[in-house]
Amino acid sequence: MPRVSQGGWRSGGPRLRAAVRTLPLTLREDLWTVARDPLPRMRWLGRLPHAHVVLAAVLMGWLNAVQYEGDLGPAALTTALVLAALQSGAVVLALSRPVPAWWLSTLALFLARDAGPLKVSHAPLWSWSIPGIALHALVLFLLALRVRPRVAVEALGFSLLAAVSALAFMAPVPDHSIPPGAAGPVLASSAQDVTVVQDAVTLTLAVVVGASLRARRVARTQLVEQEVLTAEERARRTLLEERNRIARELHDVVAHHMSVISIQAQVAPHLVKDPTDELKENLAGIRGNAVEALTELRRVLGVLRSEDALADGVRHTPQPTLGRLDELVGTVRGAGLNVTTEITGEPRPLSPGVELSAFRIVQEALSNAIRHAPGAEVRVAIGYRTGGLTIRVANSAPDGPAPPSQGAGHGLLGMHERTAMLGGELATGPTPDGGYEVTAILPAQAAMPDDPGEFAP
Repeated sequence: MPRVSQGGWRSGGPRLRAAVRTLPLTLREDLWTVARDPLPRMRWLGRLPHAHVVLAAVLMGWLNAVQYEGDLGPAALTTALVLAALQSGAVVLALSRPVPAWWLSTLALFLARDAGPLKVSHAPLWSWSIPGIALHALVLFLLALRVRPRVAVEALGFSLLAAVSALAFMAPVPDHSIPPGAAGPVLASSAQDVTVVQDAVTLTLAVVVGASLRARRVARTQLVEQEVLTAEERARRTLLEERNRIARELHDVVAHHMSVISIQAQVAPHLVKDPTDELKENLAGIRGNAVEALTELRRVLGVLRSEDALADGVRHTPQPTLGRLDELVGTVRGAGLNVTTEITGEPRPLSPGVELSAFRIVQEALSNAIRHAPGAEVRVAIGYRTGGLTIRVANSAPDGPAPPSQGAGHGLLGMHERTAMLGGELATGPTPDGGYEVTAILPAQAAMPDDPGEFAP
């Protein structure tokens, strides 16, 4: 055990010496600065506390000037006004530059302590005037609100050192009430000790309160930042989940086309009389590439699937198209929603991706109407145009309040993702009558990205 203790002393000695050597540099970096650090506005009160600080500085400065004039005499009025102005100005300066304001207040207090031949001493329990010590405590409080606790403690230590220095340089004032031979010096020394303790308690209390409020503000700011990061992470995770779901649905569409390519490449040689070897080789290469691509596609789908993926029977169910719109509307009507449909233009087959996305957009819009607009009337309009498809799902105002939502849904996010994937446009928002409307314009063919690497992970 003694060896451990000696080892601790040996290891702690160099660190202590290093800390002592770097102390001047640390103090210089902390306290020798004129950096601007304005007092932040409060959420509810705005700059009202700033106005209160300025008012307090003016009132305490006036009391300080009156006190100094009474002690120094009318001849020293200019000195009294200058000292009071310096101390009050330091408080106002602390609203924007707390460290320079603290230096100014400390210097003013030190000069005020030995301002005249009577050595200003207004009360037996204070090294300075009561308004002066109050103003300096306010400066320390404003300093502790903005700087790290270490810097506030350093400033407090220098303030107390200034108080001790002022008392040390103060010439004793004769007190004729003390009888000759009495313990006058002892009583004077005891009074000086009391003043230092009183100053230390007051200034320390100001620093502790300011540092506590700063710690509370920093903790609240960090909490808000963490909440923002959590919300962003939640939104990013929701986006990835929705994209994975879309990718799983589109897998069946792509797999179908790759299977057709493979079968056609296998059958094509039998449809040509006396096919050449080059043709057979090229078709075999096409079929091999199609089969390989289909295998890789299934591997990608296996990565995208979550642990709680759907059952195999549901996975391999054909993806829905607008041909199942009547079935979807019938299901929604069975849930108690009044739905009407309208189809304009000449219905025609579209690309599988457009058909699937159109069906899902209508499905999500109807699901949102069921959840958020109970008892409303819903109108589904499908318009076939030359260049694509127009979808409009609008519901009227609900009959009553909607039940509370169970967390953030993927409905609107999924609509935006599907529309953006196809190169279409989507608009959602409330209607003037209190309802809600979803309008999507999808091209007949999915738009290709300008940059081949756009879809790269």
